[in-house]
Amino acid sequence: MIVKAAEWVPDTYLRRLLAITVVIVAAMSVMNPRVFLGPSNLRSMAFQCPEFALLALAVMLAMLTGGIDLSIVGTALMSATLGVLLMGTLPASSEGSLLAFFSVFLACAAVVAAGAVAGLINGVLVAVIRISPILATLGTMQLYSGAAVVLTGGTTIFGFPDRFVFLGNGSLAGIPVPLAIFGLAAGATGILLGRTVLGRQIYLTGDNPMAARFAGIRTRGVLIRVYLLSGILSALAGIIMAARTNSVNAEYGASYLLLAILIAVLGGVNPSGGAGRVLGLALAVISLQSLSSGLNMLRFSSFAKEMVWGLLLLGVMCANRMAARSNTGEKTWPN
Repeated sequence: MIVKAAEWVPDTYLRRLLAITVVIVAAMSVMNPRVFLGPSNLRSMAFQCPEFALLALAVMLAMLTGGIDLSIVGTALMSATLGVLLMGTLPASSEGSLLAFFSVFLACAAVVAAGAVAGLINGVLVAVIRISPILATLGTMQLYSGAAVVLTGGTTIFGFPDRFVFLGNGSLAGIPVPLAIFGLAAGATGILLGRTVLGRQIYLTGDNPMAARFAGIRTRGVLIRVYLLSGILSALAGIIMAARTNSVNAEYGASYLLLAILIAVLGGVNPSGGAGRVLGLALAVISLQSLSSGLNMLRFSSFAKEMVWGLLLLGVMCANRMAARSNTGEKTWPN
């Protein structure tokens, strides 16, 4: 049972997902190679995707335990708002001074701490009070989003120090900083899931909670840590969102929840828990970002893109369900 719970997405699914990614990238390249493959578009994609990619990582962790975290966007916005407000209360200083660096560092630390607290609240609601994850995080989604509205006064806060804006728009050795942050977070998550005891416990808790308890795993502690990590990842996404746009507004990222869930499911994460792989999620990010850029290139409206994402999510879940039934010999359709 432990081995089964620790299994990642089968190689056949990863190969299929890789083929889908290649087809999407190739199709968009053929439609308009000068625009889609142009340096400006590729650079824009590299700066845009880390925001919802980090949120997808947060959703993935919750899904692996058989739960869900619907509060990721609210957590990101509330945490980012708290951080920038704290940064605004610190004494003004020149951009190159040590105090300016310290204020940005302190603001980012506050954002991560706020995200951790928000995730901890989710974990306590799910693991200790035993509220259904979808209901618990639906409630906290409204709570955190409402807190962001109250903190911003319903307006947009803008005009941050250059050192903070650099986190969303700068590059290090030619690598966009947001992409580097996502890469580090994805690598750390992959190591956590594949190389640590906690990772094995996460898979087993999602695959068979009863067996996990009989195996001596403290499932409550596992769930609390998972939702805490989900809050931290959401907070990192909030930092990038605020830094990239040089502003914070409680309405930002309205479509990111659907997109994050779509990426997780498309990447091979089982919504019922127990299966999923960071590599699959990374391929899904590339596919969805390429599709989104291609739809923008074809002048699709944002409403049309959300419709396409919704249809794609339903299609992927139906295809995965049919494939699972076929593998187990279960009838796909009732008589």
